[in-house]
Amino acid sequence: MDDLRTLISRHPTPGRLEQLLLRPARGQPGLAVDAAEALAGRGLRGDRSAARAPSRPEGGKRQVTLIQAEHLALIAGWTGRPLAELGSLRRNLVVSGLNLLGSRSPFADRPLRLRIGAEVLLEITGPCDPCSKMEALLGPGGYNAVRGHGGVCARVLQGGWLRAGDALQVEAG
Repeated sequence: MDDLRTLISRHPTPGRLEQLLLRPARGQPGLAVDAAEALAGRGLRGDRSAARAPSRPEGGKRQVTLIQAEHLALIAGWTGRPLAELGSLRRNLVVSGLNLLGSRSPFADRPLRLRIGAEVLLEITGPCDPCSKMEALLGPGGYNAVRGHGGVCARVLQGGWLRAGDALQVEAG
């Protein structure tokens, strides 16, 4: 029988980067782009999170946010909103094929790391819980529709270019 460390290192399929969104300023909607440059310790060039100077060398825990494409259909169903409107969820990367929430490591010495394409390496830092703005964006109950499905936050360990369609692989921490 495999131990928990072995079990959490296995994933049935690789993931895929479906969409990239940048928010250039606070309160602005996400702008869909085909490619973006990830900056180590900062975030995505052109996104408001990367514009701030980091307070420590590795930067903050919320440099990039990710959400699963599979969860968008649930949120759309609960809110009655079309999927096309869900770019307003304020996440940078929409990924598919990999259970992000189930992939979070329960071991502090073994963080979850995601390789996207050939260059970029992210470290998952925790859940990306919804905020009260979900009520304004999605209508009454929007907060609860996103709760438990808001994705994860990450920091950029290794920068490079991200492109829609890039493969997503889990790497041992």
